[in-house]
Amino acid sequence: MEWLNYHHLYYFWTVVRTGGITAAGKELRLAPPTISAQLRQFEDYIGEPLLTRTGRHLAPTETGRAIFGYADEIFSLGREMMDSVRQSPVSRPMRLVIGIDDVLPKTVSYRLIEPILKLRGSVRILCREASLERLIAELAIHELDVVLSDAPVGPTVSVRAFNHLLGESPVVFMGTARLAKSHRRNFPKSLHGVPMLLPTNDTAIRRSLDQWFEEIGIRPAIVGEFEDYALLREFARGGNGIFPAFAVLEENLRRRDAFQRIGRVPEVRGKFYAISAERKLRHPAVMTICEAARKSVFRAE
Repeated sequence: MEWLNYHHLYYFWTVVRTGGITAAGKELRLAPPTISAQLRQFEDYIGEPLLTRTGRHLAPTETGRAIFGYADEIFSLGREMMDSVRQSPVSRPMRLVIGIDDVLPKTVSYRLIEPILKLRGSVRILCREASLERLIAELAIHELDVVLSDAPVGPTVSVRAFNHLLGESPVVFMGTARLAKSHRRNFPKSLHGVPMLLPTNDTAIRRSLDQWFEEIGIRPAIVGEFEDYALLREFARGGNGIFPAFAVLEENLRRRDAFQRIGRVPEVRGKFYAISAERKLRHPAVMTICEAARKSVFRAE
């Protein structure tokens, strides 16, 4: 097993964080030539350059950025450990890194995460949005504590991950007051041929909707497909079409955007999951997400 020289890593981390050898030397109380020599030894050990000069400052190379990220985690955990051991009265906040599937509506994400901020003691959250595939890869190498998604991890995924159902919500179709008044009668047949705004077909809810349309013989006139649900809502506000929404968000859409319900589809339900690298959840903030989701967010659905 190769042993890492943590002194070298610490000097490198300090240089990147402060922007240069001179500034790092002042913080470390070391002469710049000493730090330069240590950095050269570290680069020789790694086998490639870690820093490049940008004007008056040193910036990390691509490999340097990756190493700096690991170093940041290492020294952050070190400070947290010492605070705990010394029972520091000013302890570091609990940290939770959350991966959010980029197809998940922002309002759903907010309602799932917001209860964490009410925990006793300070909590710092870091939210990263990406595709589910990328998030699961990051979860596997412990860069994330939990992933929130509208779809579970399937059995074909090679990484170790566990699905925890947070809740589910039926779908309602909504639109401006004018569109709702025109299409509320004879729902759902009234959806046939109407302008409709839908999420893209890589989402679980879109696949369920397409199947439902097929089963009841409805052919809406799809005028727009959106990866970003917030953008879909903006087009709907302009009266450009009817759109599906999760019933759990209906009150918010009524109050904030003055949308009205056209009809409810209990047969089509969106499901929401917390995905973890462990079978039993242990992180207190993740457990708070699950408890709040089941007792509050999706309770009436």
